[in-house]
Parts: sequence; structure tokens; C-alpha cells
Amino acid sequence: MKIHLIGIGGIGVSALAQYYLSKGHKVSGSDLVCSEITEFVKQKGVKTFIGNSAKNIKKDFDLVVFSPAVKENNKELKQAKKYKIKTISYPKALGELTKEYYTIAVAGAHGKSTTAAMLALVLEKAGLDPTVIVGTKVKEFNNSNFRAGKSKLLVIEACEYDSSFLYYSPKIIVVTNVDKEHLDYFKTFEKVQKAFHDFIARLASTSNASRGGCDGVLIYNKDDHNIPIPENSRIKTFGYSLEQPEAIKIKKILQIPGMHNVSNAMAVLQAARILEIPDEIIFMALSDFKGTWRRFEILKQGKLTVISDYAHHPSEISATLRAAREKYKNKKIWCVFQPHQHQRTHYLFNDFVKTFQEARIDNFIITDIYDVAGRETKKINKDVSSEKLVKKINKENVVYMLLDKIEKYLKENIASADVLIIMGAGDIYKLADKF
Repeated sequence: MKIHLIGIGGIGVSALAQYYLSKGHKVSGSDLVCSEITEFVKQKGVKTFIGNSAKNIKKDFDLVVFSPAVKENNKELKQAKKYKIKTISYPKALGELTKEYYTIAVAGAHGKSTTAAMLALVLEKAGLDPTVIVGTKVKEFNNSNFRAGKSKLLVIEACEYDSSFLYYSPKIIVVTNVDKEHLDYFKTFEKVQKAFHDFIARLASTSNASRGGCDGVLIYNKDDHNIPIPENSRIKTFGYSLEQPEAIKIKKILQIPGMHNVSNAMAVLQAARILEIPDEIIFMALSDFKGTWRRFEILKQGKLTVISDYAHHPSEISATLRAAREKYKNKKIWCVFQPHQHQRTHYLFNDFVKTFQEARIDNFIITDIYDVAGRETKKINKDVSSEKLVKKINKENVVYMLLDKIEKYLKENIASADVLIIMGAGDIYKLADKF
């Protein structure tokens, strides 16, 4: 088949492109801007176009997959429909894939990428040879967000944005937490919870002779009271209380810091046990896990420690900064933060304020909000800004600064023994390369 993907720079779409490549299909894709991801898939063998043009769509294409961010008036999408080529959204395409496999879906507002990557590594070490589609690059999988496996096991990261996960048909669901996220789409937290409720309800209702005989199992975080639990669910729970022997052991062996990662690993422990993987293999794999791209990723550890982190929600920021303070108890910690999306900053403004007021970090620099194409509104863009956020935080150690001024300022003020965290889901990660 000849398959074209619109929005190939997206972390999920790029993983699906690699899946199609692994099956021998001829794959092309396009995105508005060149990025680390577009270059990565290009090197993998995807014919990649930068820019959106009807000329990118050929009459002999068999399928066009498009990102949820792509609008109906997209030139390539319109051309595909004109040629009567089958078109399908990324969530629907992934949903079709989940029907072909014994699928384990990891969902949650925070931690799903790390949890899915951890679980995938455990399955690999156990010899179960899973296929993996995850929302970050995993070091153990040659820095890819995709792993091709030969078994019928599939591990995916199930995102709630746009209710995408309602297209998936998993046999096991792991829910790390539920939080006030993607309110630009959901509008209210109650609708977020409703979406998770409906997703969990999609679990198969009967067990069969599949490995472990465990169709229709929900594994959820018992410490998070926001998770809606439908009646008649087959349930396993996890938590991160250090009163549990497993949690203590995991905290000692994990290479990545923070109690939130202990919680993620406890979820993996439950899922792996359901698949009858011995604890010895599970703990060995967890101890080997080196972390993922932009999740407390230590890029340089010498005189100056530089950490790249994807956190962009108040809860994620708090968890990352707590982990940093725990790991670097006596060091001076700097954090450069780029808010991600005006609407997220607007809806969670007070939560952001509280997070930065309470964080035990020495110096914060907050730069301008990163615009997300197709998900912003002019009114909200005018109502919210990083300058207003810093003013409301009202702390001497929290300052606003233009992005192009930050590198020079840091190099003039940061000490060689300090810790520098570059944080955000936009293009702020490029600043880490300067150090």
C-alpha cells in the first residue's frame, strides 16, 4: 500500500508511520515545519514534505491518515477526498490496529508515556516481543517512539484529547491519573471524567484463553480519587505508599527520580503480573529503564547539570520540581519554563500561579507562551500572557524574559555547579542544546 500521513511531525502519527513501514508499505508524510521528529522519520525511510500542498497527494495513494489537529480545509486532505482516496484520522487508524492485537492501553493526564515505555521494556525483557506505539522516544528502543514486535501484544499510549481513546479496543487499560487537562476541548473537568469513564467501559466484558486469561482488566491508581470506575469492571489497583514493600524496592532501583515515577512503576508491576511475568524479570527491567525523551532527561552531567523536561501542566511541573529537589538536595536549581498553549494557560492560570509560588526552586525564568497550531483563539490569546502570569506569581525569584535573551542571561549568571531545568512541551527543548 501507499500511505500518506498529514502531520507526520506529531509524536503519535510518526510512530504509526513507522508501523506502516515495518509492514512493508510505502510511506510519505508532511508537516508544517521541520522538526526533530520529521528528520527522524525521514531517516527511517518516510518521504517527508515540509509545508502543506495538494501536490503532495498522488492519485495512486491507498490511504491518507491525518492528525486530529488537521482541519477540514487542509489542502492535502481536500485533495485526497477529491481523488476519492480513503481518509482516516490518526485515532481511528490506531483504533483499527488495536483490534488486531491483544492491546494494553496506558491512559492518564500525566505519566502515560513513561508508564507505557516502562511496561514495553518489561515485556521485551520477558521475551514477549511486543509492538509498541508510545508518545516519546525510548532509549532502549534505539531512541524511537515505535518498536516492531512479532507477537500479538500491542502497547499503546492512549490520549484523551479529542476523546481519541474512545476509538481504541484494549484488553487491559492502565490509568495513571485523571486531571484538569485539555480543557480547550473538554471545557469542564466533569467532561474529562466522563470521557475516561466511557473509555474504561470499552473494556471487553469477558475473559478468554488469551495469555493470562485476562481480557477486560482495569488497572488504576487508587491514590487518585478523580478516576471514574464503572460498575462490573475487573479491577487491579496500584499506589505509591512507601508502606508497600514493592514501592520501597522500586524506589531504590529506579534510575529516574520522583515518587510519581514510583507510582508509574507500580502500575507496570500490576500489568506485568497479570501477564504472568515473574517479579524477578519485572524488577530487573525496571532497574534497567533509563528514562525517555524530555522526561527528566539529563543531557549533561558534569560541572553543570542540564535537564530537559516535557512538563507543561501544573501537576507535572510540581512533580518534576519535587523530584529535582529530592535528587539535588543541596544544589542551586534554575528552571526555564515555556507555557504551552494560551488556552491551557488561561484555564489553569490559578493552578500555575500556585505551583510556582510553592515550588522549592531557586530561580525561575518564564518565557512567552508557545502557540499550538489549530488550538488557539484570538480572544484568549489577548487575555493571557506570560508577563501576566509572572506578575500574579509575584515572587522575586520568578522573572519573565524573551526567549532570545535567555541563553546569554544564563551563561552570565549560572554557576558551573548549578542545575538547569529546561521545561515545556513546545520548542524550548532547543535551548538545552546551547548548554
